[in-house]
Amino acid sequence: MRCIISLPGWAPELELALMDSGITTTAGNVGRVSIEVAGLNLEFHPVELDGLEKRGEQLAAEVGVQPADLAVVLRFLASGELEEIRPGELIRLVGGERFVIVESDRTYRFTLDKVVFDWPGRVVSGALLRRLGQIPADRDIFLEYPGRHDRRLDASDLVDLAARGIEHFVTRQRIWKLNVQGVIIEIDAPTIEVRRAIELAGLNPDQGWQIFLKVLGRPKEAVGLSDIIDLRKPGIEKLRLTPKHIDNGDNSSRRRDFGLLPEDEAHLNRLALHWETVLEADRRWLLIHRYPIPGGYTVADTLLALEIPPAYPGAQIYGFYACPPLALITPRAIPNTQMRGTVLGREFHGWSRNRGAVRWDPALDNVSTQLALVEAALLREVGE
Repeated sequence: MRCIISLPGWAPELELALMDSGITTTAGNVGRVSIEVAGLNLEFHPVELDGLEKRGEQLAAEVGVQPADLAVVLRFLASGELEEIRPGELIRLVGGERFVIVESDRTYRFTLDKVVFDWPGRVVSGALLRRLGQIPADRDIFLEYPGRHDRRLDASDLVDLAARGIEHFVTRQRIWKLNVQGVIIEIDAPTIEVRRAIELAGLNPDQGWQIFLKVLGRPKEAVGLSDIIDLRKPGIEKLRLTPKHIDNGDNSSRRRDFGLLPEDEAHLNRLALHWETVLEADRRWLLIHRYPIPGGYTVADTLLALEIPPAYPGAQIYGFYACPPLALITPRAIPNTQMRGTVLGREFHGWSRNRGAVRWDPALDNVSTQLALVEAALLREVGE
């Protein structure tokens, strides 16, 4: 609202300056100003005040903090620092200013990127520090520990400011990590092209790979060299590469003793592995040749078998089988591998693994979700 008054020496430039600062004036009145006030949670809300000059305790009383003479009043400066206003100190208010006003008997000093803050709360969280220092999302916050590794703070992490000395917080460009075929690459951006990720891992992206993105709790997803991986998405575990052209080494024809669901065949073909269906002694088997095995086992691949029940997908696929039996590099035995099955004259050792509280859903589960269970079971035994 623009209000014109007649005062000696009044200039239009002064009127416009008051308007821009959020101050309105009327004849016979010293003015009205709008500021923003927050508590320890830094959730600011606007407050309209009469009068352009206030003492610290007046500000506290007018925003409802009592007893006002014991309140801590902090004003944000243009530099980003917090200035403490004493109870009896008189200040000139400017529209749009921000204040933190709380009941407290002391302040706690710390620095954030070398800016000094005197804070009325004993405990701060990573989220509060981010809001207090207006830290962008692509930077991480660390608590410095002289002579030791600095501690990176997540949003919910808490720091007690009452400890001896002044806490020093610093921010650094966020580093994102991705496991590419067992190689951990680090990048300073949350997204990366698949081709670039493979190059950073020291591999040739044009060698002819079948590329899969593994996300926790989901089947492996085939991706192309030009696809973009967003590392901000939860659950991303690794990028796995397998040669595109793999067969079982004996030039045998593929058997199709029984059919699978169309989505099963499509998924298996995307894996680019030699697979076949075998009916033997009234048991239905899906065989996947040269199925890749993660590091930590004595072999790099295996002949994997899934027993497909006659009522599938109404009946669930249970566990999985391997030939020859899988073993860890360490001497530890793998539990619950007592199941046995014979296919094409070869003995398979079966892993008894179930889905826990998540039951088989015929509308959602199939060979692809069972293979996700297989991979999770294999990785769990090697601590991944």
